[in-house]
Amino acid sequence: MTRSALRRAPLFLALGLVSAPLWASTPVDQTDPRHAEPRTLDAVEVKATPLPDTAENLARPVEVLSGARLDEAKANSLGETVNKLPGVQSSYFGPGVGRPIVRGFDGARVQVLSDGLGSGDVSTVSADHAVTIEPFLADQIEVLKGPATLLYGSGAIGGAVNVIDGRIPEVEPDEPFQGRAEVRADSVNDGGTGMLRLDGATGNGFVFHFDGLHRETGDYSIPGYAESARQLAEEGETPDPDTHGVLPNSALRTNSAALGLSWVGDAGFLGAGYSLYSTRYGVPGHSHEHEHGEDEHGHEEEHEEEAGHEEDGVRIVMDQRRTEARGGLNDIGPFKSLRAKLARSEYTHTEFEGDVVGTVFDNDSTEGRVELVHQPFGGFDGAFGLQFARRDFLAIGDEAFVPASKSRDAGLFWIGQRQFDALKLELGARHDQNRIDVDDRTAIGPDRDFDTTSLSAALQWDFSEAFHLSLGLDRAQRSPTAEELYSNGVHVATGSVELGAPDLDVETANRAELGLHWHRGPLKLGAALYHVRYDDFIYLADTGVEEHDGPVRLWTQDDARFNGAEAEADWNFAQNDSGSWNARLFGDIVRGELSGSGSREVGFSVPHGDHTHDYSVDLARGGNLPRIAPWRVGGELRWERGPMRASLGAVRYAEQDRVAEFESATPGYTLVDAHLAWHGDTAGGNAWEVFVDGSNLLDKEARPHTSFLKDVAPLPGRGVSFGVRAFF
Repeated sequence: MTRSALRRAPLFLALGLVSAPLWASTPVDQTDPRHAEPRTLDAVEVKATPLPDTAENLARPVEVLSGARLDEAKANSLGETVNKLPGVQSSYFGPGVGRPIVRGFDGARVQVLSDGLGSGDVSTVSADHAVTIEPFLADQIEVLKGPATLLYGSGAIGGAVNVIDGRIPEVEPDEPFQGRAEVRADSVNDGGTGMLRLDGATGNGFVFHFDGLHRETGDYSIPGYAESARQLAEEGETPDPDTHGVLPNSALRTNSAALGLSWVGDAGFLGAGYSLYSTRYGVPGHSHEHEHGEDEHGHEEEHEEEAGHEEDGVRIVMDQRRTEARGGLNDIGPFKSLRAKLARSEYTHTEFEGDVVGTVFDNDSTEGRVELVHQPFGGFDGAFGLQFARRDFLAIGDEAFVPASKSRDAGLFWIGQRQFDALKLELGARHDQNRIDVDDRTAIGPDRDFDTTSLSAALQWDFSEAFHLSLGLDRAQRSPTAEELYSNGVHVATGSVELGAPDLDVETANRAELGLHWHRGPLKLGAALYHVRYDDFIYLADTGVEEHDGPVRLWTQDDARFNGAEAEADWNFAQNDSGSWNARLFGDIVRGELSGSGSREVGFSVPHGDHTHDYSVDLARGGNLPRIAPWRVGGELRWERGPMRASLGAVRYAEQDRVAEFESATPGYTLVDAHLAWHGDTAGGNAWEVFVDGSNLLDKEARPHTSFLKDVAPLPGRGVSFGVRAFF
């Protein structure tokens, strides 16, 4: 047993003891809802909207993961967990970082939520910053595709991902005391994860929740070398055979815990909770070069301290503490319900270069939300909402490329729906005010104020019980973020110089989407076509200039167009003595490009100590946008019989050769995975499940085009995870 495994043994042993009484097996009770396979889209209620409904009945596109499908999909990062949903891929910055990419949009355009409130981290500031939401503790994950600005503001102009974890109970549990636990080990990184969750009620209206998780992994295995063949050829290097098969500096350690308590009655509920999230992870492929200077005799000398940085690379230590309060009232005069949420997050993120602190990010945020669902008015069921947020951001260190700032946001919205026989109409409107106050000592521009307005209309036509057609039209706006406005220096994580543009304007997206859903017996089909026209789209352009041993990238804006399509088919083609057999196929494609022609001249200055280097370059007004996810197609075969279930799947990611200027193409690859699980019940009504999961079974080299690290950090190679889940 390795030393890291020995350190993990106490937690895994404790969780094993919790589940030990469950091993007295009896035949599986298929009526137990814990064993029921939920219909991923049709039957699960979506909670991201104040007007809850099932995914099939919503006119807006949404995907839901829950139950056994969620258990199979759970991974170290949120992005990797939702990666196989149609239209959803993941960013990648090593195993500790993966943010959802929805229809080609990521970063500040996709809002990540913890049960309706922002995660409170700084994952939009930099591609190497992790999301502080633990997918292993999720009950349900909802992905809103297309603009979700009506509900969640300008940061959701490309979509939103809402993680339901139940950390503050809103209803009494089904049993006075219940919970679940999971222990797993992973071969690809010599890693292990242990999780425990408890929910209970005291009988006098009080309900409590507790959860805890510990994960620890080593450097993960890869099929070849960390650097791509293209990169090695460009650098004229021959890789060291000793570096084959392992990605250095890819280890990960995560701890998460939460405690919640609520009073639940007929009139409503009131609850509070406290949670922590702490993680440490390496940034693969990134280290600082030796810095050179001159001694008193004019001879070049190497700083040994920096040499140590190169050997150890960059590591990130992140810690977040979060306090929440939630409450609700039912049936209050003209309103069906009132729901209020408030969260305070204190976040610290330290980047170590070797053993030396390079940059410290502090982010203290407060977010509140009030939703009032009104009685039918004018034939519309609807809800009013008020959302407000405050963020105090501070970056300290020689390589703090984003200045300190204070952001203030407030938004007011209304959404409503009305049924006209076979037609269902959904309408919505929202107005936001955003202000960014920047530290005058470090800023490259003035404070900014923005007003944004978003409008939406969606129509669902039920031709029959089996066939539904939907049409969605949106006008959504997003205000620039502090990093887009004021970045001004070396961004160590991406190995580049990032320069903001303090005169950026609001961007506006106009979207049209046509969707259909058809089901007949065991067969279900779904598809969508969409077009998004952006005015003043904000993007990070490569200038072709190199400074500080890396490319200079400039935040700028121009008009852009996104066109895409996605489809999914689900067929339960056999139900007999051999078991239940199900086949799923899906595919998606998106193309993002600037819609202009010719070029425009842009001037900028790159800081260099106490002076600057001035440049003037021509930026193309047409062509492909950078880091757009490639098209892909995937399939899965599932089998269930009695206590057993199994699946085998594959996803083909195409070569991405529609690249932006100064961007390299990425080869295609195929990832194959498999899952096997065995259920059992105990005489006491508890349950257990033993599972084995395989990933990248063909051991293929995979380099996501969406990753800044694609040429220095491939995805993990072949891996097997195995463990046990307990339900009690």
